[in-house]
Amino acid sequence: MTSQTTIDKTGSGDGPPSAPSGTTPGKGLRGHPWFTLVTVAVGVMMVALDGTIVAIANPAIAADLGATWSDLQWITNAYFLALAVSLITAGKLGDRFGHRQTFLIGVAGFAASSAAIGLSEGITMVITFRVFQGLFGALLMPAALGLLRATFPAEKLNMAIGIWGMVIGASTAGGPILGGVLVEHVNWESVFFINVPVGVLAVALGVWILLDHRAENAPRSFDILGILLLSAAMFCLVWALIKAPEWGWGGTWTVTFISVAIGLFVAFAGWQTRVREPLIPLALFRSVPLSAGVVLMVLMAIAFMGGLFFVTFYLQNVHGMSPIDAGLHLLPLTGMMIVGSPLAGVMITKVGPRIPLAGGMAFTALAMYGMSTLETDTGSAVMSLWFALLGLGLAPVMVGATEVIVGNAPLELSGVAGGLQQAAMQIGGSLGTAVLGAVMASKVDSDLPGNWKEAGLQPLSGDQIEATAEAVQFGVAPVSPEMPPEIAQKITEVSHDTFMSGMGLASLTAAGVAVVAIFVAFLTKRGENAEAGAGVGHI
Repeated sequence: MTSQTTIDKTGSGDGPPSAPSGTTPGKGLRGHPWFTLVTVAVGVMMVALDGTIVAIANPAIAADLGATWSDLQWITNAYFLALAVSLITAGKLGDRFGHRQTFLIGVAGFAASSAAIGLSEGITMVITFRVFQGLFGALLMPAALGLLRATFPAEKLNMAIGIWGMVIGASTAGGPILGGVLVEHVNWESVFFINVPVGVLAVALGVWILLDHRAENAPRSFDILGILLLSAAMFCLVWALIKAPEWGWGGTWTVTFISVAIGLFVAFAGWQTRVREPLIPLALFRSVPLSAGVVLMVLMAIAFMGGLFFVTFYLQNVHGMSPIDAGLHLLPLTGMMIVGSPLAGVMITKVGPRIPLAGGMAFTALAMYGMSTLETDTGSAVMSLWFALLGLGLAPVMVGATEVIVGNAPLELSGVAGGLQQAAMQIGGSLGTAVLGAVMASKVDSDLPGNWKEAGLQPLSGDQIEATAEAVQFGVAPVSPEMPPEIAQKITEVSHDTFMSGMGLASLTAAGVAVVAIFVAFLTKRGENAEAGAGVGHI
């Protein structure tokens, strides 16, 4: 049996766009587009913050709960795995039951899971509730985009997505700052408890303001087998990317998980052509602009997340900054995203997405090249220049690629499209960290023995070289208090210089990815199906 969903290859649809059913604006603030934006922004802020704020709390969690290094990795990995695996399915739930209900459940569940983590008495409970955080976060993220898509008319949608992207960028970059303040002046539990009042506020605003939007031809059933196949494929892929640095890219387990993921994706694609109401109608990808938007989001996340991963180690371990100071040094990036995202929305509305997207990736490539030139003693002014340029480049890409993906999908698939956008970003971030981490590790392994020897230090044994290289990959100099000061100084210089060579190559690789993305940007175009949400609510 073939899919009954018909999607125009150009993204314009075979006929008039499907109008939302039951979306007559309510009285007062209910259904008001701008207040809807404020409401979903409050909820999305929690998820974006938790992507980075927890890393600052890890040392305190380890000390308090006796967690191992592996446990701390699972605190992060459990969250991102659950989030990445569930996003598209969660988007489908929103399309089926309504984005308002899905958003409210996601926000309430995320806040409750956060409270449970703060009350946890063991590391197993923390990891378990991090999984629940990821699952509930997956519910609210696509639903937020679905609400914006259905509420805003086309001429205002880019501005709304611009502000939405600004909130995500600012929250992601501001996580380490807020986390540092809370851990230093309160405790690690407060990093999670802070989500409770934010969640209560988002639920209250949602009940008061959000209006339910459902397309007339919204899905009526569930593709259970499709959900299982896609979830398993996503799990195997993301798990392989997370573990590849440990297993090795050519390792048996890495190859096995990636092979299984490919097989499951193929099986999923085959099943989607046979089921009556598929989870993701494959005709969706006949839209070249939408497919290009997904690829662009992956490439942007590789360059951004992968490149920024090493910057935090550079600031803290090479420059010796505290987490709060490191976060403050990233404010130029945050600031440019805050300023640039709404401006990008205006520009994209006027001239279309191609030029802003290509220009944004060009700025990103230039910024990553500039970061490859950083040295151990580079001053704050130079760092701020490249960080600001990176924020300026990312803003139009975050806004434009999101609009291209969501706007080129039919309204009844807006949740699935939002899930695709977020899944692409999660996969790109995992891929960037894994690939650029491998580049860094390879460069450190190559340069460290020669640099060590040139410094006149005592030769290292095989096990010592491996342990030292692992520390240097994070910018850490393996010195001890008992070492003579002159020896400790030499080891520190060698470690930091070797780290900088690895970071430089990783940044150049990220710049190359951004250059490829420039050409992908020219395949995008304005989301014509965004008109489906026009006229709903008050502007």
